[in-house]
Amino acid sequence: MTSVKEAHRPRPLLAGASRRWVRLLPRVTAAVLCVVLLPGTSVVLTTAYGLGGGVASALAAAQTVPLLIAVVHPLRAWYAVLAADVAGALVLLTADFPQRLLWPFPPTVTVGFVALCLALGLRERRRTLLLVWLATAVTNVTLLFFSPHDAGSRDLLLTGLSGVALLLAGALRERAEAQRRLVEQETVSETERARRTLLEERARIARELHDVVAHHMSVITVQADTAPYRLERLPPDAREEFTSIASTARASLGEMRRLLGVLRDEDARGERVPQPGPDRIGRLVEATARAHGPVEFLPLDGDAEIPEAVGLSAYRIVQEALANVVRHAPGAPTRVSLSVTGPDAPDGESGAELTVLVVNGPPPEPPAVPLEPSGTGHGLVGMRERVRLLGGGLDAGPLPDGGFRVAARLPLNAKDHT
Repeated sequence: MTSVKEAHRPRPLLAGASRRWVRLLPRVTAAVLCVVLLPGTSVVLTTAYGLGGGVASALAAAQTVPLLIAVVHPLRAWYAVLAADVAGALVLLTADFPQRLLWPFPPTVTVGFVALCLALGLRERRRTLLLVWLATAVTNVTLLFFSPHDAGSRDLLLTGLSGVALLLAGALRERAEAQRRLVEQETVSETERARRTLLEERARIARELHDVVAHHMSVITVQADTAPYRLERLPPDAREEFTSIASTARASLGEMRRLLGVLRDEDARGERVPQPGPDRIGRLVEATARAHGPVEFLPLDGDAEIPEAVGLSAYRIVQEALANVVRHAPGAPTRVSLSVTGPDAPDGESGAELTVLVVNGPPPEPPAVPLEPSGTGHGLVGMRERVRLLGGGLDAGPLPDGGFRVAARLPLNAKDHT
């Protein structure tokens, strides 16, 4: 409720200005006008117009003090000042003052009213400003019918000056509003331009992935599938190896197509096919063991329910960790284990975590030539991002014996931490 009230609370005049002295200008101006006009009006009404000191002081206060609230509520201040000015004009009818003096609005009253019109022009819309000026003009003309002296054009001074002030301040406000909207439009255009550039880059990446990677993966699949028919007398182990290669290549092509769909579709909200989870890690380990070497796998014990997002992250972390072993330490003994640790919280909300551990030892002697002597580090960055989104933790780094360890903790009650 407090935030709603603050959102609808009127802001001071020029509160949105970038310079501090501009933001302070309305308050300083209102204070100066009040300090100058309050005693000035009282003196003028007493010495020039012949009013008593008490009446003059009361009128002066009623005609100038509302200027202080004009910084935030100029329209309310205008109502109060106009009523005080009309009351002052009627009081002056009881006084005997020379014809040369202005009536119904003395000079000090005119100054305060014009300043108030400037504040109105900076805040209100055209229709309100027009109604304010018409009310001022009608009031001025109506009072002239009761003039104690011959009325002249100079007695309409307040009507003319207030109209000029309203027009000038309104024009300045509309110009500032137009500039603000222009800046907003330029910002929107820049954002749209950046978004269009991003979509074009995504489309370009998708085309390159399709033309290069997908093509090569298709060739690998075809070659692996047809190898048993093209090559005579293949031993059973080799036939099984080619079958595994073809299966892995087809799975990679499927994931590649889903990735291309995400890149090409800006409104993509996720995959529409079942995503891999902990139940698929065993097959991933088997495929890696056939191509890489000894890989030990310790699956989950029991019937723990793993949320889909947690299971997918666990699969991707193991996939990336095993890929790093194949690339950087081929032939090194590796162990992959999954376990659920941590008790349930008393309130019923599970505080358990899925622990994913991938540890490889040093490469065998003599060491095989690594596929990538130096990595980019993008794999570890991707792991950390997946773990961060689930509110877990990741510990990855080299071991003293030359191996490498990746340990991820994924809360089973994981929530999106983006």
